[in-house]
Amino acid sequence: MKPLLAFSGAYLFTLTIIHLLPEALVLSPRQGHRIGYFILAGFFGQLLLEVFSQGVEHGHIHHHTSHAGRVPFFLLFSLVIHSFLEGSILVRTPALNTSTTQNFYAILTGIALHHIPAAFALMAALLLRLGSFNRALPYLILFALAAPFGIVVSNYVVLSELLQGGWYAALLGLVAGNFLHVSTTILFETSPEHRLNLPKLAATLVGTLLALAADWV
Repeated sequence: MKPLLAFSGAYLFTLTIIHLLPEALVLSPRQGHRIGYFILAGFFGQLLLEVFSQGVEHGHIHHHTSHAGRVPFFLLFSLVIHSFLEGSILVRTPALNTSTTQNFYAILTGIALHHIPAAFALMAALLLRLGSFNRALPYLILFALAAPFGIVVSNYVVLSELLQGGWYAALLGLVAGNFLHVSTTILFETSPEHRLNLPKLAATLVGTLLALAADWV
């Protein structure tokens, strides 16, 4: 699991640096400081969400036996919000010829890769709490549908609003801050002992190179 986490963290971090952050600033050239506020809001907002999600976004869980049998609604709510925001930046329209639209599938891949270890951790947490696969599965499906729902809302419900007043740039900044927090935390947590680990290093390099390859294809 740790090499997969390192891979997804590096992929997500690279996409954020070379696509999301530059694009947010390009879309709002006269209000770069405003975008900076949204980046900070996304970064610290994710920190707040993780108070409730217990780090499931990073692919690990904390087992609290005192809550056995209870549905972890706060954990689910924070993960759904996190996933919905990630999906909401995936806008495809001729009116928005940007790096995000041109690299739609590369960013979609990054989000999906990031959700794989999160889904394993969430399911493990649900099984520990609920003790039944059948009881846990609907909540896993809810998490899985959050990002696609964000895509639908952005493309078909609030598209015109996003394209006006720089709100899409603000949304990119918000999610970029979110990604920065999640990806850097993943990378730090996979090497807490600060020792050279070849599988993790290789996974990190592969994730970085694949994200960079989005510009080459």
